[in-house]
Order: sequence, then C-alpha cells, then structure tokens
Amino acid sequence: MKIGIEKGILEFNDALAEENRALFSAHGVFVVDLMASPGAGKTSTILATIAALRDRYRIAVIEGDIASKVDAEKVKAHGIPAVQINTGGACHLESRMIRRAVEAIDLDEVDLLIIENVGNLVCPTDFDLGEHAKVMILSVPEGHDKPYKYPDIFRVSEAVILNKYDTMSVFDFDEADFRRVVTSLNPQAPVFPMSATSGAGVEAWAEWLAARIEAVRGETS
Repeated sequence: MKIGIEKGILEFNDALAEENRALFSAHGVFVVDLMASPGAGKTSTILATIAALRDRYRIAVIEGDIASKVDAEKVKAHGIPAVQINTGGACHLESRMIRRAVEAIDLDEVDLLIIENVGNLVCPTDFDLGEHAKVMILSVPEGHDKPYKYPDIFRVSEAVILNKYDTMSVFDFDEADFRRVVTSLNPQAPVFPMSATSGAGVEAWAEWLAARIEAVRGETS
C-alpha cells in the first residue's frame, strides 16, 4: 500500500511539473532548481549569479525553506523579485508549491527563474518541479565523499557547483577523487569550482547558465 501511495504522489507531482515546464517555456523563462545540503551556499550562489547576470537577464527567485523568510529577504534586498515557500516540515519542494508561488511572479518580465530547494540531499531528487535543469551545489567543507553517499542527486544534476573552493587548502578534500566519482555517475555534468562569496569562478557557471537561458528564449522567438 505504501508503494502505491508514493507512486500516486509522484505521478500527480510529475503531471503538474510538466504543466509548469510548458508554462515556463511558453513565456521563454529558463528555470533552474538548485539543490544542496544546509550550509553549502545556495543563497550565496544565487546572489553571485544575480550579480553576474542581472545586466543581461531579468531574474526572479523562489526560496524554499522549512520555516522563515530570511533568504527571500536577502534576495529582495538586491532588488530581485522573490517568493518564499515555507514547507512546514517537508524536506523538499513539490510542483504544486511552485505553481502557487509562480502566481505571484509576472513571467513576462522574467528570463531566469531560480528555485532554491530545501536543504536536503535525498528528497529533492525525486520531485520534478517543472524546471529545465537541476543543479547540485557541494561545498568543500562537506567532504569529497558525498557522491559515494548520495549518488542519486549527482545523477539527476545537469551541472555541479563545487562551492567554497577557496577553502580547499584547509580541508582534506580529494578533488581528483570527487571528480572521478561524479564523472562515473554523470559523465555529461560539468563541475564548476567557485567561491560564491568572493565571486571567483562564478563567470564560468554564469556563462553555462546564459547558454541555457538563450536556448529556451530561442524556442519562443
């Protein structure tokens, strides 16, 4: 019975996610779902991305947290529209939550919609939100062994950000092993070493994102 219930939940979620994706694509909006553990630097990555791309693209953000609106307020302070979703205990966002949040966003005024998922390395992998790409953020202090422990999140990610790269000399992080395992799980996913707080390495990530934005915009032109 449990399997049947879970299957039903995912089927409903996926059907609505496809509707979300069609809506985003119709408006020429590229949507990225950022996933990471708590403290990996999701919000700082979003702010760095905004700084890198705001002169070229119109950006909006959906913030997902169990509670509080701290991160949404940080984004709004930079003049970027942000909608907060509080899950009330749920460890992930779902497509129905995104649909409600999008009602507060004028998609005709957005080129890039960034979704910050709840800090978790397990649940978000199973839930399609209607995004065009899932991206995983791992911070150096978390250790290079995360792909061994949480392979699914690396498998579903179209890119991997290795954040807090400037702390590499402080921690016992085997970058070669990390990259080897990520490649074995997902050969197509590029790895972007960067420091979101200093801005180092952000340009390469921003250009990858810009190419994806242009592709979606080109489909509606």
